[in-house]
Amino acid sequence: MFSAFDVSTSGLVAQRTRLNAISSNLANMSTTRNEHGAPVPYQPRYVTFQTDANLTTFGGGHGVKVASVEYSQEPPLLKYEPGHPDANADGYVAYPNVDMTTEFVDALEATRAYEANIGVLEISKDMHNRSRQILA
Repeated sequence: MFSAFDVSTSGLVAQRTRLNAISSNLANMSTTRNEHGAPVPYQPRYVTFQTDANLTTFGGGHGVKVASVEYSQEPPLLKYEPGHPDANADGYVAYPNVDMTTEFVDALEATRAYEANIGVLEISKDMHNRSRQILA
């Protein structure tokens, strides 16, 4: 029973990491400088998951863990803004290659997966409580 809690919790942690990366991408979609102040656009981050064989259920299901948080290798989007302080010699400003629609869809998917894991936790908790009532 407790392994079901562990598996669902691993899913919650993984989806929270994914949502943090998505929110960071959305918050920085207009950021044209890095943390050191250099005119380098923000690089979007993407989370990849992998199976965590250390967490298993009685039915053979496995937990999940964050395999890595990787930076996008897509080239920045260039916009012609000659008056911008970060414009290059040709008047183009490099913006992060973040697609708001894709990020929103990913956020919706991560939120639904998070909600599903909460549902599994609630059902597992209810089953545990009912089992204790039957045995008492």
